[in-house]
Amino acid sequence: MAAELSTRRYGKKLMDPVNREKRRLTALERLAIMDTGSEERFDRLINLARRYYNTPIALFSLLDEKRQWFKSKRGLDLKETPRSIAFCDHAIRQDSVFVVADASKDERFCNNPMVTGESHIRFYAGMPVREPGGFKMGTLCIMDHKPRDIPEHELDVLRTLASLIEDEVERFYHASQYQKQVPVSRLNRAIQRAQNTFHTDDDQDAVFEILLSDLLVLTDSQFGFIGEVLTNSDNNPYLRVGAITDISWSPESADRSQQRKTRGLLFERLNNLIDTSMLSDDVLISDGFESDSQAGELPPGHPQITRYMGIPIFSGDNRVGLVGLANRQEGYTNKLAIELKPLLQTVGQLIERKRMYQERQEHQKGLEQAANFDSLTGLPNRRRLTELFEQELTFADQRQSALSICFIDLDGFKGINDDYGHSVGDAVLKTVAARLQHVLRECDIIARLGGDEFVAIIRDVENNAVYERMLEAIRRPISHQDLTLDLAASMGVTLYPRDPSAPDLLLRHADQAMYAAKDAGRNRYSIFDFETHVNRAERVRILEQTAKALGESQFEMYLQPKIVLASDQVEGFEALIRWNHPEKGLLGPISFLPQLEHTEYAAAVGRFVIADAVAKLQHWKQLGLPYSLSINLSPTHLLSDMLVEDLQAALQGCDPDIRSRLIIELLETTALDDPGKIMSILLKCRDLGVQVSLDDFGTGYSSLDHFRRLPAQEIKIDRSFVSDMLTNAGDEMIVKSIISLSKNFKRRVVAEGIENQAMQDKLIDMGCEQAQGFFYTKPLPAIAALAWAEAYQNVNRFQFGHTIRR
Repeated sequence: MAAELSTRRYGKKLMDPVNREKRRLTALERLAIMDTGSEERFDRLINLARRYYNTPIALFSLLDEKRQWFKSKRGLDLKETPRSIAFCDHAIRQDSVFVVADASKDERFCNNPMVTGESHIRFYAGMPVREPGGFKMGTLCIMDHKPRDIPEHELDVLRTLASLIEDEVERFYHASQYQKQVPVSRLNRAIQRAQNTFHTDDDQDAVFEILLSDLLVLTDSQFGFIGEVLTNSDNNPYLRVGAITDISWSPESADRSQQRKTRGLLFERLNNLIDTSMLSDDVLISDGFESDSQAGELPPGHPQITRYMGIPIFSGDNRVGLVGLANRQEGYTNKLAIELKPLLQTVGQLIERKRMYQERQEHQKGLEQAANFDSLTGLPNRRRLTELFEQELTFADQRQSALSICFIDLDGFKGINDDYGHSVGDAVLKTVAARLQHVLRECDIIARLGGDEFVAIIRDVENNAVYERMLEAIRRPISHQDLTLDLAASMGVTLYPRDPSAPDLLLRHADQAMYAAKDAGRNRYSIFDFETHVNRAERVRILEQTAKALGESQFEMYLQPKIVLASDQVEGFEALIRWNHPEKGLLGPISFLPQLEHTEYAAAVGRFVIADAVAKLQHWKQLGLPYSLSINLSPTHLLSDMLVEDLQAALQGCDPDIRSRLIIELLETTALDDPGKIMSILLKCRDLGVQVSLDDFGTGYSSLDHFRRLPAQEIKIDRSFVSDMLTNAGDEMIVKSIISLSKNFKRRVVAEGIENQAMQDKLIDMGCEQAQGFFYTKPLPAIAALAWAEAYQNVNRFQFGHTIRR
């Protein structure tokens, strides 16, 4: 019966839960009953509940945002509890009595401190209590230390007592309205609430709604609005209303209310009293709105206005907003506006602060957009792709799902760009980007790396038809102005986790597959075969043994001398890794290094090589031996960010002489993989005092400009050219050219693979500086290599060489 009465009295207005809770809290604050003293009228009613139901505990509780506070209580020593453990928080979500027969057996409450602690609550029954506006502000509840079953019909008394408490709350509210126009305590709470909501809620309209609710209550106005003063492109002010009393009393006003909710209500014509108050620096009051010459016309369906007050909101000297209040029964006065001034000054400062914050956010957003997205197509750029790629790999691992990494290069784009100009080329790139976005799903990623290269990351591809759809989308003729342009694409695909490489290597593998598609005739896709690329079983076995080999010092560096041809002296050595395998004996690098590539062990072995080389150089210096030492590192280690850190750690405390004798050999093909990154790494190596040698030169087809810019002090001619130069005129010309090129750029030049006297003599005639190969000696253990070098330099070279070759 009481529930029906409550529904009739207050009605039910549906709104979203978040907004409903905000309104409830505002209503509770407006009531100003929290943290007030006990009152006999409420104590009397909870005593009746306690005696009627014969329970040790009865409470009249109120719930604000974070706590449950007891206005009246019997049988409980606590004054308040956190809202998170309040039984009453569950009760106010109901429309009738909420009953818990045995809390110790109820999964919602069995671990509640009120159940497990000293209070020892078992039974609970609570009826929601509403404030005069209809919001549930708390409960009348009874509790017992033992479980109880209570028939439904016996709860009617609890409902009736709750209704009587509501009557007393309403009397409490009306009595408080006859005090000062704007009570200071309630004004201060409104200021605090404004500050909190502006700082915590990004929806400014929702903040204005709460602020307007406070203003209506503080002034006892029937309705009002609050908005922000902005300027248009002509620098004329207009008002964007963020909150207005719901005036959906006619079809016209309902439409206007909906308009405000969707895009904000704008006052731009400035032809009525409401607008006029926006242009004034003073409070505008009208006690006879209908007869006021400035009133103008109200929007269709707007309720009648009898009295009105418009108060401009300032931040310093800047007008930033406007409050309009209407239909206060007692009318409006300047005194009332003055009493509201502390609140509106605070709001003005908060509006300006939020506006500045939003401007900074927009500026930051613009910077982030420029840093993360391609300016032409709007697609993620390489930087953003790196972040998204990492996220997708993590997500795929968590879901145990697959990714297709697609590297796309446009066929024929260069011709379009050259023939028709960059503007047409840009239009083509934008069209391709849009088509790829249309073909792929929202969960997939399409990015532009630059030029005519795109990368797609696609989740859970069930068959290869999606690759064909992507290529077909690009193949469709592109119409631009009066042109019809034909285009195609080559695409490489690698599949994760079938290819379990790191992100940069996955892109490289897709890139390699793309070139395979081009080699196969273009206008098609090719899938990278990781299983062929690396034999998985062999790789796993070697990786497992590598960890043990590093720990047990099974790796050893063999040395092969480099000979200065002009002086016939040993200049230094190249260090070549060997594995003293406990089962297979001595293994050369080809037996295990390819399997370590693209794993953490590539860098681990690299660190061993660096540390061993530095130790040898330090030992040789103590012996007075001025030899240099060249080392070989894996492409994975060379291209990683760890290389420079590993060198810094190994060279710490070493003098410049030691550093200058350490030479890192870099394959020309590795230098071409990622020229920008290699350049950065080599410059850092140079800063550390370490030399760089470009190994196997002539096999990578690097450009002359690339050769010129690389900070390498030494060039090593690939053995394939040296071995055939005596019988192949083309190879002879290549060797001559490399020697000449190196001298012109003041680089040392070393020939590899010298196998006989004739080859050495030919190189001397060509002006080659240094040589190494089996003609002198095969790689030797370090002690044997030093002994060989000492012997070589102490006897006649010809005799020694002849003896050695025998």
